[in-house]
Amino acid sequence: MSASAASSHTVAATTQVRTLPVRNPRNGQTEFELTVTPPDEVARRAARLRANQPAWAARPLAERIAVMRRWVGELLAHAKEIGAADGADTGGCHTSQFTAFIAVANINGWCEDAEAVLRRAHVDGASVTMPSVEIRSQLVPYPLVGIISPWNAPMMLSLLDAVPALFAGSAVLLKPSEVTPRFVEPLMRTVRKVPELAEVFDVVLGDGQTGQDVIAQADLVCFTGSVATGRKVALACAERLIPCFLELGGKDPAIVTEHADIDRATTAVLRGGVYATGQVCYSVERVYVHESIHDRFVAELVRKAQAVQLNDRDPLDGHIGPFIFVRQPEVVQAHLRDALAKGAQVLTGGVIENLGGGLYMRPTVVTEVDHGMVLMREETFGPVLPVMRYRTIDEAVALANDTEYGLTASVIAGSEAEALPIAERLNAGSVNVQDTFLTFAKLRKIGTHSFGVSGLGGSRTGPDSIMRFLRRKAIMTNHGAPASIFDDKPGDVAGPRR
Repeated sequence: MSASAASSHTVAATTQVRTLPVRNPRNGQTEFELTVTPPDEVARRAARLRANQPAWAARPLAERIAVMRRWVGELLAHAKEIGAADGADTGGCHTSQFTAFIAVANINGWCEDAEAVLRRAHVDGASVTMPSVEIRSQLVPYPLVGIISPWNAPMMLSLLDAVPALFAGSAVLLKPSEVTPRFVEPLMRTVRKVPELAEVFDVVLGDGQTGQDVIAQADLVCFTGSVATGRKVALACAERLIPCFLELGGKDPAIVTEHADIDRATTAVLRGGVYATGQVCYSVERVYVHESIHDRFVAELVRKAQAVQLNDRDPLDGHIGPFIFVRQPEVVQAHLRDALAKGAQVLTGGVIENLGGGLYMRPTVVTEVDHGMVLMREETFGPVLPVMRYRTIDEAVALANDTEYGLTASVIAGSEAEALPIAERLNAGSVNVQDTFLTFAKLRKIGTHSFGVSGLGGSRTGPDSIMRFLRRKAIMTNHGAPASIFDDKPGDVAGPRR
């Protein structure tokens, strides 16, 4: 091959278009091919965002708020279209129908909260240790925030970090999951309607390699996904010495005490375990029930589980939909096979159903489980509720804490007074009392930290979560005479004289 031919061959290879199949979770068919954003285009978009970010950060906060309020108007105008796209991504998860309104609530919340939060973070006054020195703080946003988001609740989780980063004054480069990319076009249509926002918010499409390309360009990374991938993200960020914030998996326990109301407890546990087909990081994945009520609890849980309807005929009808990711049923089946081989019993559900090409599983209640089973150790991410007996509260707490995860937990007791001391002993960033699945309640109120491998870095909820995207700088002015090297006396414990 001649040198010129070799050169042409190299150019062709580097510019080859790469595509990925996008599956419809309701019928199992490849619906279209997603064109992967090549590395040079990721770099170009990152450079554009980085170039535009200083002007965005220089805008007074009130101006950024005004821009974001205009975006709210566009999201509301396109809410139905966005919901339909997100619903097509997830196969008809109920949350999808409200996803634009969830985004609006997120933005409106920061419109109300950002000014007060940033004001509280500001420091201006005399030094305690050197009274002649005045200290003033400056909050400097990270220029480019890279966000790598997951395939469950795709738009909601994409914007959970993107929105406060934009309010902070950062530019944002989003890489959504290649499994659920349909929401991107209607979302970005709303962004393009607000030119100031479009200058600092962009999206690239692709798989794990594209995620690596984003990390290579970003100054800070937010990742939501599995522990295994989270470790890779953390290592890549550590290599570049940039901060990363990881929201990872859960194996979330629920403790039901002997005094609990069985009707209340089964209602809460069922929804907490099977909402969105169990494809939520804070889904209930382990249930510990006092031995005195175990059998009655299980019987009622099975009865209610059998009444749950699939939405295979109509995504707006029924209670739970298909698996979103085609390989997730394999994980669920592997966990169930291991449990059954070790003595567990499936009382209802437990079968992957192919309905019109979509892969479904009805709520699955499993008993006679123990911690020697994968089902009680690793994240299942399906509509499976393993129920285990316990004798004492100490035993229940020990079982709940016997995990490498620590995202959320739940306690349902006869009263709040009984439940609260148990909740305080559980190793989880959020603990639901007398219910499950209360995570949305904390979003603007409190920040939390995950335990174990469920997360890394500052909280993504609560008013101070915006501080993740800001570096605090101290500007110190000495109003007195500067210290002289000739006055330094090592033996003077009071320090240099002024």
